[in-house]
Amino acid sequence: MVPTPSVNAGQKRLFRRTRWRLAAWYASILGVISSVGGVAIYRIAVYAHQITLEAELESAALVLHETLEPLLEVPGQLHPDATHFFPSACLAQDDCLQLTPVELQAIELIARDKYYIRLLAPSHKLLAVVGKQPKALQITKSDGKWQYLTDDDGVHYRQISLDLYLPDAQQWGSIQVGRSLQDFETYVANLQWMILIGVPGIVLLLAIASRYLADQAMQPIYQSYGQIQQFTADAAHELRTPLSAIRATVESMLMTPSLDEEEVRTNLRTIRRQDLQLSQLVADLLMLCRMDQQLSMFPKLPKEGDEVDLKDLAQAVTEEFAALALASALHLSTQLQTTSPLKVAGDSGQLHRLISNLVANALRYTPAEGKVTLILDRRADHALVHVQDTGIGIAPEELPRIFDRFYRVKNHQTIEVKGSGLGLSIAQAIAQTHRGKIQVQSELDKGSTFTVWLPMTDS
Repeated sequence: MVPTPSVNAGQKRLFRRTRWRLAAWYASILGVISSVGGVAIYRIAVYAHQITLEAELESAALVLHETLEPLLEVPGQLHPDATHFFPSACLAQDDCLQLTPVELQAIELIARDKYYIRLLAPSHKLLAVVGKQPKALQITKSDGKWQYLTDDDGVHYRQISLDLYLPDAQQWGSIQVGRSLQDFETYVANLQWMILIGVPGIVLLLAIASRYLADQAMQPIYQSYGQIQQFTADAAHELRTPLSAIRATVESMLMTPSLDEEEVRTNLRTIRRQDLQLSQLVADLLMLCRMDQQLSMFPKLPKEGDEVDLKDLAQAVTEEFAALALASALHLSTQLQTTSPLKVAGDSGQLHRLISNLVANALRYTPAEGKVTLILDRRADHALVHVQDTGIGIAPEELPRIFDRFYRVKNHQTIEVKGSGLGLSIAQAIAQTHRGKIQVQSELDKGSTFTVWLPMTDS
């Protein structure tokens, strides 16, 4: 077995830099999204609060306007009924700056100490004030409907102004309804602090999470890189052996002054044998590459019309290996443990290769006078193919790696093991392309059992 290639310092630095770059990208993108989201939430919350406040003011002003206007007779003068409508109105000539807030009868306002109502003459002279009485709050002469005002204490107010008319369409004056913005500004300030403190905290958490996500994202890449390195090293090692043998044979022929016909034929047969070994290895590698591509691009069962009878296939494999088993003094047999048909959807050539690889592997690791049994069974909607042998077995620590490419079980007995180490890898790839799986049970010096699970077409 070729030693697993290690990742050098330069490669480690490359992966480390890649992880940090990936984490930085994650954190940057998520940070921007969080920041934009925080600003958007702030703007939406402020806008919604402002719209609610203005809707409340406008609703109150319209109610007062519709209630008060029919009671007006002389421009700039309050009718007695209107005075009764505002029982606690502070007339401009009275000293009533210290009046407490009153209960407004025309509208129901929450937190009435924040609101005020002012009645103005056409000349914008203040006639009366109801409710909160801000200190030195200016009288606006703007024709606009909405105004922002500030009193001597620096308190901001939002105000709506509506004109009042007599029945003859003559202007009586105007009514102004306003409220303090202290609670609104406190809410906005608190929201700003929450966002200013919360967004950096969220970004910090996202940066930590991004580092973790980058590590998780890099794990498959790191493993794939290691597998590619291992595969390249193993393939180079396996290809080097037949190529070295061919080169040695050719150099030996070139160094010999004269060769008779028999020596030439012997050397050519050696070259042909090594060439066949090399060709088989390349064919196996190409087959694995195609299956890897098939698993990644088309992870589905073959067409339903491509049915394969496993009973016929198992019988054909047994007959094919009968001579080899006999030459190795091994007993090869087939057992049927079900009378149900065992038909699966798939490629007959690939399934033949799967069972052949397992049987060949069992014959290779079973000493003389041993037994290899091919058992067919059914379990629910799956067909089962067991390849059971009485061979040397597999150590528990080696079981996780037996399907790795080019891996060979360390032989603790004097059994000559030949092959490229791709047989079980190909068998597993074929099973996976047919939506199946392979399981193995083994015990040293007692043998192994490989079980293939394949979904049946009648399931």
